[in-house]
Amino acid sequence: MIRGGDIAKGTCLLQKGQPYIVVDREFVNPGKGGAFARVKMKSIKDGAVLSLTIPTQLEVEDATVDTHNCQYQYADQDNYHFMDNDTFDQYEVPIIDMEDKKYYLKEGNVYEITIWEGRVIDIKIPYKVVFIVAESENYVKGDTVSGATKPIVTETGLTVRVPLFIKQGEKILVNTETDEYVERVND
Repeated sequence: MIRGGDIAKGTCLLQKGQPYIVVDREFVNPGKGGAFARVKMKSIKDGAVLSLTIPTQLEVEDATVDTHNCQYQYADQDNYHFMDNDTFDQYEVPIIDMEDKKYYLKEGNVYEITIWEGRVIDIKIPYKVVFIVAESENYVKGDTVSGATKPIVTETGLTVRVPLFIKQGEKILVNTETDEYVERVND
């Protein structure tokens, strides 16, 4: 059991006998009445979305899950392929279940994966990730309006707006929750 106030993004809850993963949580503390969490969950089995309002003191049933640190190997037409770093077990994750993660997975990197009843239900993406700029247009000197940005494409295909001085081949740090440029990374 888990209290409503302790629910976080990525938490697994059981609702109607099915596991749901929390994809969004907003904590609300109104002036009158008790605080509550507004939770949006996605069914692990069929992808159905469920929204709930849970008082922070109310306990709800959580799903027992395992987490493993796994190295991302590659993706084929249908699946992402991971290998557990400790046991060398192989995991296939259907791309269709986690299409929103495709731009953040980099071969060789280690990710924490969540497993429920033998099935991978979540891949935890770090809050910030370093990417190499694969495609970038050059800008003309003097074309520097304060705060001007341009779109670039990373090596994984993610499009990010960056300052005009960023060039192809450079490394940048990106906030994975907002897809926003954070800073240039120097080696």
